[in-house]
Amino acid sequence: MLDVVIVNWNTGDRLQACLRSIERSDRSVLPVDQVVVVDNASHDGSAEGLELPSLRVTTVHNRRNLGFAAACNQGAAHCSGTYLLFLNPDTELYPDTLRTVGEFMRTQEAAVVGICGGRMLDERGQPGISCSRFPTLTSYIGTMTGLDRALPAVFPPHHLAAAELTGSGAVDQVIGAFSLVRRSLFDDLGGFDERFFLYQEDVDFALRARRRGWLSYYLSDARVQHIGNVSSDQIRGLRLSYSLCSRSLFAFHHWPRWKASLLVALTLSVELTARVARAVLRGSRAEVRDTATGYRDYLRWLLRSMPSAYRGSDPWTASAA
Repeated sequence: MLDVVIVNWNTGDRLQACLRSIERSDRSVLPVDQVVVVDNASHDGSAEGLELPSLRVTTVHNRRNLGFAAACNQGAAHCSGTYLLFLNPDTELYPDTLRTVGEFMRTQEAAVVGICGGRMLDERGQPGISCSRFPTLTSYIGTMTGLDRALPAVFPPHHLAAAELTGSGAVDQVIGAFSLVRRSLFDDLGGFDERFFLYQEDVDFALRARRRGWLSYYLSDARVQHIGNVSSDQIRGLRLSYSLCSRSLFAFHHWPRWKASLLVALTLSVELTARVARAVLRGSRAEVRDTATGYRDYLRWLLRSMPSAYRGSDPWTASAA
């Protein structure tokens, strides 16, 4: 039995389309008990009128935005199925997606698979981002400087390119837009770490699962249409600050302290310079403004968090910015 958890924030008609795709899907192998929609204080009416004739939909309305990780945990608390599917509202399932995943999870090969993802496609059916490597200092330096494109063998990109995904197999992490998780694993790990307000919570979860002996698996035959950034495009400056805060949080959790400190230093020097230069060359005042907003909030977070980090205590709060 499967429960679906969808976290929504101002996604317009995308949420309705996502729910209808679940309703149309082949659920013969992987029956859906319920869909729990957790709405993080949307103001566009997207979480209203979600009733569907053949799908049990439970809607949880939050009075404020609790963040993605916390809302996922909140939705999971309403579920009791063997599997949890964390699904973005800007996705749509193909008719055979759930059947394909359900058939795979019954195989012997899947006995060590704790997290299963699918092949992300855009609206034109072109490959999107489906999987990622666990982030390293080298990969972040490559992203900051563009060396991940010029010298990918030395600075491997964080996301796996479509050409690298020639078939199904174990990967470091499947993206959180479509992430099927064993309920037993979710409970064992205590769910997502709610100190990640937005971004990196799925990477952190996959790494903790790997350390318990569970694999993340990319299933190429499980197709999912994914638009991407429907919510976060509305808050680009804030999105940048969440991204910077969450990756620093991840680094201080999982890397040696010197590496995490170096990442912060490079973020405030090399990356900031590169971002501003790109925005100026493009003549984009909006991009300059968003960069300023993102780094302002990131600095505020650092000033609150870093003194505790170097005293050896846990500095992180539930909100990243």
